[in-house]
This record gives sequence, structure tokens and C-alpha cells, in this order.
Amino acid sequence: MNKATNIAQKAAQEAKAASDAQNIAGAQASHQVKAQLAEKAVEAAKAAEAALAGKEAIVEQLQQEVKEAEAVVQEESASIQQSQTNVNAAMQAAQQAQLELKTLTQAVQTANANLGNAEAAAQGAEQELTEKQQLVEAARHRVEELGKNLQCAKTDLANTKQAAYKASASAHEAKVNANRNKRGQRVLAK
Repeated sequence: MNKATNIAQKAAQEAKAASDAQNIAGAQASHQVKAQLAEKAVEAAKAAEAALAGKEAIVEQLQQEVKEAEAVVQEESASIQQSQTNVNAAMQAAQQAQLELKTLTQAVQTANANLGNAEAAAQGAEQELTEKQQLVEAARHRVEELGKNLQCAKTDLANTKQAAYKASASAHEAKVNANRNKRGQRVLAK
């Protein structure tokens, strides 16, 4: 009976030693896994920081593009105002030329009624009338040309405004993405 007790006690001691050894081995393996996970977490945080820096650079670039697009819009607006001023001046010149033409036409009619005075004077007035008509025609062409320029400038302004709006929207979206990445980084850091 003593022999069986000794065997049982010895078996119990060996089992306890094995259990202790198992606990130690488990703790060492757990420590190694934790160290590996910590290293992966550090690498992930570095990758998130690099992505954040990239997003911030994109946001800065888009903000600069928005500023440049807004400057173009202002410049084109000033150009449109100048074109409008030119159109107004040309239209006034055309009206003035039409008044002069009317006056000259009346003068020609008077000269024809008083033909006895001199045909030479009538011919001179007709030549002057022709020149004025040419001036009126040139003024009309100028008005048409300025009108086309004004339309082109308005179209360009509309395109520029649309580009500025798209750039602004992209910059806003990039900011939102950058803020999301910052929040994600804070969560990772916790």
C-alpha cells in the first residue's frame, strides 16, 4: 500500500510540475503574441499618420486651387464689365451716327429742293452721307463683335464658376476625409 501511495504522490508532483511548466510556457507565449500585436499596432499607426499627411497635402492643394479659381472668376467679371462698357459706348456711337445720318439726309433733301444753288454742293453732301453710312456700318460691326466677346466672356465666367465650385466641393470632401482619418487615428491611439 505504501508503494502505491508513493507512486500516487510522485505522479501528483509530476502533474503539478507539468502544470506549472505549462503555465510558464503559456505566459511566455502570451507575452510574445502581445509584443507582435503591439508592433503591428505601431506600424498601423505610422501608416495612418502617413495617410493623414497625404490627405492634408491634398486639402492644402485644393484650397490653393480654389483661391486661384476665385481669382480667375474676379478677373473675368472685371473683363465682362469692361466689355459691357465698350458695348454701351459703341451703341451710343451708333445712335449718334444714325442721328447724324438723319440730319445729313434732310440736308441732302434740302439741297435737292434748292438745286439751283449748286450741284457740286449736293454731291459733296452725298459723299459725306456715304462716309457717315460707312461709319454707321463700322459701328454696327463693332457692336456685333463686342456682343460676341461679351457672350464668350459670360460663358467663360460660367465655366470658371463651375470649376471653382467643383474645386471647393473637392476641398470640402478632402477635409471631411482628413477629419475622419484623424478620428480614426485617435481611436487607434486609445
